[in-house]
Amino acid sequence: MSHTVCDVALISTAVVNGVRAHLGMRCCLSAPLAALSALPDPCQVLRSGALLTPALLRTAADALRGPAGRSSHRHRDGLAAVHLELVTLAEDRAVITWFTGVPGTDDGLGHMLPAVTEGEVFYGTHPGRLNRTAAEDGPVAHHYVELTDLEPGQTYYYQARSRGVAATPTPLHLVRGNAVGTNRHGLGSSGGPYSFTTPQPPPGRHLLSIALCNDLHLGETTAGLVTGVPLMRGVTQELGRAPYPEIMSRAVVEEARRRGADVLLAAGDISAGGGAQDLAEAKRILDGFGAHGQDYFVVRGNHDRPGHGNCRSCDGGCGDAFRDGFLGGQGQSYFTRDLGGLRIVGLDTYEKDGNGADSGGLGAEHLSWFRARLRENKDQPTVVFGHHPLAVRDSVFPVTGGQRLGRRQARSILDAYAGAPGVFLHHAGHTHRNKRTVLPQAPHVTMQEVSAVKEYPGGFCLLRIHSGGFAVNHYKSGGAAAREWGERSRRVAAGLWPHHALGRSVADRNSMTVRDLSGITRPTLRHALQAL
Repeated sequence: MSHTVCDVALISTAVVNGVRAHLGMRCCLSAPLAALSALPDPCQVLRSGALLTPALLRTAADALRGPAGRSSHRHRDGLAAVHLELVTLAEDRAVITWFTGVPGTDDGLGHMLPAVTEGEVFYGTHPGRLNRTAAEDGPVAHHYVELTDLEPGQTYYYQARSRGVAATPTPLHLVRGNAVGTNRHGLGSSGGPYSFTTPQPPPGRHLLSIALCNDLHLGETTAGLVTGVPLMRGVTQELGRAPYPEIMSRAVVEEARRRGADVLLAAGDISAGGGAQDLAEAKRILDGFGAHGQDYFVVRGNHDRPGHGNCRSCDGGCGDAFRDGFLGGQGQSYFTRDLGGLRIVGLDTYEKDGNGADSGGLGAEHLSWFRARLRENKDQPTVVFGHHPLAVRDSVFPVTGGQRLGRRQARSILDAYAGAPGVFLHHAGHTHRNKRTVLPQAPHVTMQEVSAVKEYPGGFCLLRIHSGGFAVNHYKSGGAAAREWGERSRRVAAGLWPHHALGRSVADRNSMTVRDLSGITRPTLRHALQAL
């Protein structure tokens, strides 16, 4: 079926109008969708519309047919293995996930009912000899298999199977992506084998590891809701289950500790609406990692803005519950800390008045302070984290100012980075996606957007710092409840969310960079952090 430019424009306009109607409601939607209210450039709308319209129309057709009208074709074994993803790829390990369901069934949201069964990954160094096996501990529907003792720089081939059925990849055709490997081997087949090449480890000795996370959205009840657009009705938790932001946040804390994180950075949107009760619950969960200001650090996002008044714990206005909850009502919402020679800088990227859908911004004093700190110790190894990214590239959704920091301030920060060779990583959230970007204005800085804690793919990135470089690796949250919600919430944005959130390539969520970081020494945690 072909679609005219007018068709695309009408659908895009409907999405924009629906987002506008939604902005005053409590249930929040993901930043790429909310930002449409800022009226993106028409070329952006047409480009995204051309990509998204066929998928949206298929979703609409399914909705009109209802469960009874959807395909009732069943696999010969009554099992389908789908949504295969190479989530984590490090020098010595890989994490592979997939879902098994019963074909022809429908959970009411156009998704197969889960089929609980065993899962195995067969792998080797030749596509015709998959002579090694890794298996799960028991039967599940949401499969998670970790390959260990891999060799750096080695090409492997693998096939994931459940009850003899080979798993097929999460499709990323809208972004010409690859969810299952570092090359195209096996793509287009009915189950692989697929292929990846392990990276080299960061050179030198390991110094410390930092968990990078964001967008917990405590208090949210519907993921991806856009009022006025039936195809964007959002996804809610199943009845009787705990709130999904709490499940996912607790799972991230547990997984970060299990993966050896020494410090955790939470880059904003800690709550859905800036409510005191939601922020207090977030702090209780994060306190499971350690002490705030010593073991973990948080910064404000646009959903945590003062006086939001859009939360479950107050009527008409909340004051500044973020400052009250995490700073004791005193002090600045931005800071710098020294961790064994590693400088950590936290930015408040919504230090402004606004409705939360506009671009991020630092106050004038805040920006001046930040630039001054970089000038003072321009060569000190530095990690910066804040909610809004400096730039948003290669998005399947239209890109508007609401998805990033204001252009003028972003340019000012990039200019400061150009004169501060010690800065090596800028961690941001807000876009709810995994994306690695290197900008020509500051090529020594990795700009790492990290997907949201609260929804698919659900997890965090582990920054492993060595004396001769660093690695960034994405991990999905562990635990049955977290994996179930991760699968359920992939249906955000009419099922298009994986094209946006997972990462176009494995390298968007897993990378290694050679860099002299020998000035950092491994600190004695809980006692090494000192305010500058």
